[in-house]
Amino acid sequence: MKTQLSVIATLLLSGLSISVQASVHDGIDNMLSEGKASGLLRYRYENVDQQGVDEKAHASTLLTRLNYTSGTLRGVRALLEVDNVTRIGSDNYNSTVNGIKDRPVVADPTGTEVNQANLQLNQGKLAFTLGRQRINLDDQRFIGGVAWRQNEQTFDGYRARYKASDALTFDYGYVYNVNRIFGEKSAKSDLPGRLHLGNVAYQVSPAFSVSGFAYLLDFEHNTAISTRTLGVRVAGKAFDNVKYTLSYAQQQDYGDNPTDFSTDYFLAQVKGKFKKLGWTIGYESLGSDNGVGFSTPLATAHKFQGFADKFLGTPPNGVADWYVGVNGMVSGVKLGVTYHKFDSVENSIDYGSEIDFTAAYKVTEKCKLLLKYAMYDAEALASDTDKLWLMLAHKF
Repeated sequence: MKTQLSVIATLLLSGLSISVQASVHDGIDNMLSEGKASGLLRYRYENVDQQGVDEKAHASTLLTRLNYTSGTLRGVRALLEVDNVTRIGSDNYNSTVNGIKDRPVVADPTGTEVNQANLQLNQGKLAFTLGRQRINLDDQRFIGGVAWRQNEQTFDGYRARYKASDALTFDYGYVYNVNRIFGEKSAKSDLPGRLHLGNVAYQVSPAFSVSGFAYLLDFEHNTAISTRTLGVRVAGKAFDNVKYTLSYAQQQDYGDNPTDFSTDYFLAQVKGKFKKLGWTIGYESLGSDNGVGFSTPLATAHKFQGFADKFLGTPPNGVADWYVGVNGMVSGVKLGVTYHKFDSVENSIDYGSEIDFTAAYKVTEKCKLLLKYAMYDAEALASDTDKLWLMLAHKF
């Protein structure tokens, strides 16, 4: 009898094991078969004429991006994204890794790499992402993906987002390595460290929101940019056609940074619309202390302080940017022009000025054409620089 019971129990357990394995196998099979693939083709020509550099830069590159997102199994899905940047035509620019020194820098090195590879868990109000991922916080002034460059900046680590209510969201990320825009062949490709990214956003009303942030950046090798930044950002609507953004942050040395300093960041921006013409007026200040400028090493810096990228790093005397812009639609083309005036925060230095122009046209819902031009007129910082971009992007 005992032998019979033992045989029956073994058969039952074996059947259960086979059933569980089959269930898991079927779940994974469905997870993969229900996945979706997408991609991006983005061609860009960039021309740079920089005073003091013998030759002009002519960069003709194509970004090919392939993305696969699996189906969901018990709230978990996987994402894999691979990028390839290929040069089209001659190598007539300094990509930062190709050894060309007599032409201006266009930081779009060629190569293939994994842009994102992660597992995502969504359980009710909690979203958790583990692995290589894209992180864009607020307006990307402090944390962003630098998506303008052909090789995007992504982050290795984990991120948890908890939506406590429709209005309140908590966001925390821990990053141990930043995959920078310079490509796998560059010594500047990785930026390892112990980085804590905290952000809390509260939608007070449809016309007013506030967020607080704490970014603790302790870099392993680049200790001079290890900082603690605490700040607040508010955005709202004052009238029907007027929107405003105000932000303040305080930054000081952190981790093994060898320099003691404490400095501030300010932003005040107003946007409006008069009939069909949009307008923007703003002031942004990145201060300095003890010869150290307020730093934003993980920002999407191309969005700020002019397209010519003369202030990717803050000068020792800080930088203040007064800017005014207008935009509108003409025959289906979105046109925009912005004027920037740059001065130091300390010691009253006139750095220079810049005019930026954009023209964007939507060919189809998935295909866009963009023309950009930047003209930097130097006074006490950098050199006169003209930059021109022509870009065609198609999603599939």
